[in-house]
Amino acid sequence: MSDPACSDPVVRDLWHVIVACEEIPQTGIGRTRLLGEHLAYARGADGSVAVWRCEKGQVPVIPEDPALLLPVQERYAYVWTCLGTPAREIFDIPEFDEAERRNIHAASFGVHVSAPRAIENFLDMGHFPFVHTDILGAEPHTEVKEYSVEVSAERDEIIATNCTFWQPMAATNSTGGADVDYIYRVPHPFCAVLYKSSGDMSGRLDAIALFVQPLDQEHIRAHMLLTLFDEVSEDLAIRLFQQTIFAQDKPILENQYPKRLPLDPRAETPIRADKAAIAYRRWLSGKGLTYGVIPAAA
Repeated sequence: MSDPACSDPVVRDLWHVIVACEEIPQTGIGRTRLLGEHLAYARGADGSVAVWRCEKGQVPVIPEDPALLLPVQERYAYVWTCLGTPAREIFDIPEFDEAERRNIHAASFGVHVSAPRAIENFLDMGHFPFVHTDILGAEPHTEVKEYSVEVSAERDEIIATNCTFWQPMAATNSTGGADVDYIYRVPHPFCAVLYKSSGDMSGRLDAIALFVQPLDQEHIRAHMLLTLFDEVSEDLAIRLFQQTIFAQDKPILENQYPKRLPLDPRAETPIRADKAAIAYRRWLSGKGLTYGVIPAAA
């Protein structure tokens, strides 16, 4: 086996999503990449999932030696693994376990962009009227109102609160335009959770989680989990709604330059709408993360 493609210990010691549980082959072996390395995965006869490194072009076989298997967890309807030594547990999404919610794997998308760029785009409300026109935004409702951002050292995550944006169709079950409340949470360098007003207008918050799998420094698979209060819409309609939104984001992401996220605060001019993005860049820089980014000059 060649030297690891990713030498960043911060990233290697993270848990990463590699596949939705429902997409694991019932028989046979699936393949993917993570941090530049080729991986294989399969569900064994006992129902557990095995993940291991494999060589490109080889037919993968589940290793008999347990020492060759990578650590695995099945959480939030996805398989997570780690190429290094897990530094902490997978973050909590307590909403996933609430009985009245529907948990749906919306889709997994391949995108030619770095993982941090994808997360930063997820945090940006300013693009709604221009990229998701007549769905998540519309002119003249283009203002990003003042909101709050907290970086919690205790929880090691970023929280953006008091976010409000007018949207013509915030969800599949929306009945018309409305001011939609948002909370953004970044509990992992390559994962984010968005809480937003439910389309049933009950005052409850749906949750949309984006788990970004870095295939390498400039290519990703973006896995999207929905945990919703929608009791009306069919699963297919919900999936198609989210896939439409992401399909609109994909060309924007792939046309960004540079592909990797600059962490130097002088590299790209910040505006108020970028408050969460600025906090995110500083948070990554403070961790010493180097994978998928352009580190700030010393």
